[in-house]
Amino acid sequence: MCMDCYLWVMVAVRYPRPLQSGGRIEIPAPSMGVPDALHERLHAAITSLTRQGFDPHLRAHATIGGLAPATAQERATDLEVAFVGAGAVLPPWGGKLAIELIEDLNWTAIAEAETWFVGWSDISTLLVPLTILTGMATLHGANLMDEPWELPTQFRRWTDIAGLAEGESFTQRSAPYRRSRPWVDWNDEPLDRESAYETPTRWRSLDGEPVSMRGRLIGGCLETVSFLAGSRFGDVPGFAKRHAPEGLIVYLESSGSDAPSVLRMLWSLRLAGWFRHASGILIGRNSAEGTSDLTQAQAVDRALGDLGIPVIFDFDIGHQPPQMPLVNGALADVQLHDGQGTIVQHLVD
Repeated sequence: MCMDCYLWVMVAVRYPRPLQSGGRIEIPAPSMGVPDALHERLHAAITSLTRQGFDPHLRAHATIGGLAPATAQERATDLEVAFVGAGAVLPPWGGKLAIELIEDLNWTAIAEAETWFVGWSDISTLLVPLTILTGMATLHGANLMDEPWELPTQFRRWTDIAGLAEGESFTQRSAPYRRSRPWVDWNDEPLDRESAYETPTRWRSLDGEPVSMRGRLIGGCLETVSFLAGSRFGDVPGFAKRHAPEGLIVYLESSGSDAPSVLRMLWSLRLAGWFRHASGILIGRNSAEGTSDLTQAQAVDRALGDLGIPVIFDFDIGHQPPQMPLVNGALADVQLHDGQGTIVQHLVD
């Protein structure tokens, strides 16, 4: 069989082993570690996991602040070691330089550990390649520093999802409220639902009509995954051909880029074929303002509005909590009607 033919043989998505009660949760820092001033919050998050019956292990780089806690090679080696025998790998948060690890990581070995890799923001830079290159599902929707927050009752905790067996499904609904106030010191962040989420939330479709979409989920933080487009680490069209005969639901959230920047990044993904096999697109909330000439909604419309596929924006992912967990590789059904939405994720091959 020729190499090109082999590349497009349909292959089943694989799922990590379910996270068990008492399971070890490794906490490396492949992007940024946590500075001394926020160690109180860091240890509160670890305590939260311990109280839930898990065994969190804080790795050395996670407690070092700055742009990066170690060299790229050191961070890559530490991340690979963290997967061995762990029930889940959960970095403390995102950062800026996870992309430095991309070429140093042994993706096959990481996938063979069958361990849940959990995170969002800059951690998307690593989740997406792992799922694309190996077909191993990853979990977008929490970092360790998010752990003490109470989620809306409409959501599932990442620990619950990671505990599911292959073949199971779970349902989540749109959050009634979100966070809109500016961030304060992390040690002073409110953690309860009533204080943390204060602004009403509505999902919106691009054309204002009800939406129904079905496909395999893939996506992450727009500012980081857009740099993978055009490389084998961001080969979403190839992932679709190998793993998603049902089509894709591509989800993206911006950490705070202005509307023209969002427009450019969406177009870069469009040019790289990210939406070629999409049956739907989910765009997360963005706290950044538009410009006098371009709103955030207009940016999405100009980049995606003529594709002829449904687009939902103000979806419950992004840098305005709460963050809804999404499984890269899972088959999903999404419904939107009158501002209220439902997503059912199926952990099936």
